[in-house]
Amino acid sequence: MKRVFSIMLTAIMMVAFSTAVSAQDNNKAQQHKKQRMSREQMAEMQAKHISRQLALDDATSQKFIETYSAYQKEVWALCPQGKRKKKADMTDAETEKAIKDQFDHSQKILTLRQEYYKKYSKFLTPKQIQRVYELEKQSMNRLSKRGKGNAAGRGQFNGKGKPDGKGKPIGKFHKQSKPQNGNG
Repeated sequence: MKRVFSIMLTAIMMVAFSTAVSAQDNNKAQQHKKQRMSREQMAEMQAKHISRQLALDDATSQKFIETYSAYQKEVWALCPQGKRKKKADMTDAETEKAIKDQFDHSQKILTLRQEYYKKYSKFLTPKQIQRVYELEKQSMNRLSKRGKGNAAGRGQFNGKGKPDGKGKPIGKFHKQSKPQNGNG
């Protein structure tokens, strides 16, 4: 009887273990799918979120999602795709060119934003458009923080949010180490 009970208990544990492993594999697959979302899908998801926040009706929401997605595609087309040199490895001429390229890129983005402001104005109020910009900025900040990780939590920034260059926290709330020669 003990042997049968032991075998049954072992079988139940094996089934429970395999179910848990299978569930973990499914969760990993779902997380992988979330990580592999295309830019277009992400833009549409962001547009739907903004649309819900603005409480738009169905027709206006559809116009907004289409217009916002088109805007995002045009912004992506403006982004440089080449590999960038480290700033320290650039010559003065390369640095000057990079700065001028950044001015040019910023001007193109501004022109695009003005163009899409006119398009949004056909079906959104100025206050709604302002809210779109605010929500877009919040979303970009969240993505930026997610992409960088939480470096501040690793103690690499001083009290003003700037790195000290040595990976050590600095600022008025952190003790600075005293020199070893006894002069401090």
